[in-house]
Amino acid sequence: MASLPALDPTDRMIIALLQQDGRLSNKALAAEVGIAPSTCSERVQRLRDNGVFRGFHGEVEPEALGIGLQALVVVRLRRHAEDLVHRFWEHTEEMPEVKAVYHLSGGNDFLCHVVVKDSDHLRRVAVSGFTSLPEVAHIETSLIFEHRAKPSLPDLTEE
Repeated sequence: MASLPALDPTDRMIIALLQQDGRLSNKALAAEVGIAPSTCSERVQRLRDNGVFRGFHGEVEPEALGIGLQALVVVRLRRHAEDLVHRFWEHTEEMPEVKAVYHLSGGNDFLCHVVVKDSDHLRRVAVSGFTSLPEVAHIETSLIFEHRAKPSLPDLTEE
């Protein structure tokens, strides 16, 4: 991963405001930060070009898309070999039900956040999506009853 640019206080303010509301207009953002709209637009573009902003997304109610159940699937591979890890990453990227994947240290290799219609759909995803892979030795599934995620990241950089 390339090194990201150093952020000044104005960059930090832009980041904080856009994390709170990614639809904030450039004019409103510039006014809030106290800079000219053209300067603000250039700064936001520079932050995007340098990889500080990964993208802007709309948060959707899962039920609106037919998602009735979410689960975490812990996966242990037969061997933690580079080719098996890479193949597993590629496989999960192709699965529409996989919302997020975390590569872990410790006794398990991956944690996958999956979204499904119902328990039958979850069973099909677990069997055909995970346990049918020859590199998978073990999975363990936990249902998510409720979850909350913070919409923004804290700024932990040194000033």
